Amino acid sequence: MQKVMPFLWFEKDAEEALNYYVSIFPDAEITAINRQTPDGPLFTGTFRLFNQKFGVMNIPTEHKFNESISFVVSCKDQEEVDYYWSKLADGGKELMCGWLTDKYGITWQIIPEELPQLLSQPDEDKRKRATDAMLKMRKIDIDVLKNA
Repeated sequence: MQKVMPFLWFEKDAEEALNYYVSIFPDAEITAINRQTPDGPLFTGTFRLFNQKFGVMNIPTEHKFNESISFVVSCKDQEEVDYYWSKLADGGKELMCGWLTDKYGITWQIIPEELPQLLSQPDEDKRKRATDAMLKMRKIDIDVLKNA
C-alpha cells in the first residue's frame, strides 16, 4: 500500500486533467471515478503514473496550484525529455532549468537521469560550465550540458 498520495484539488477540470495525464504516461491508468450523481461531473478520482497513485477532486476554490510543489519526471535520454516536455508544456508555460507548468497549473520538472552527475562532477570547472549552461535553458538539452 502506498503511504503517501499526492492529491490535486481542481476547480472544475479534474476529470479532463486525469484523462490528459493518463494519455501521456505509458502504463498509466484511471483507478477510480466518483461522481455525486450517476451522470454528474467527477467529484473525486484516482489515477496511477509509474506505480505512483494520485488523487483528484473537483470543488470550486480560490486556491491555485503554484510552483512551490512540482513533480519530477526522470528521463532516460533526450528523446524522453523531448516527449514529456512537448506533451506537458502544450498549453502551459515553459519555465527555466527543465521546469514547466502544464495547462492545468501543475508544475513539472522534466529532468534527464544524467543531470545530477553533470552538475556534481568532481571537476569544478566542468561542473560550473554545466551549471551555467543549464541556467540558460528552458528544456534541458543533454548534449549541450555534456559539451559545456
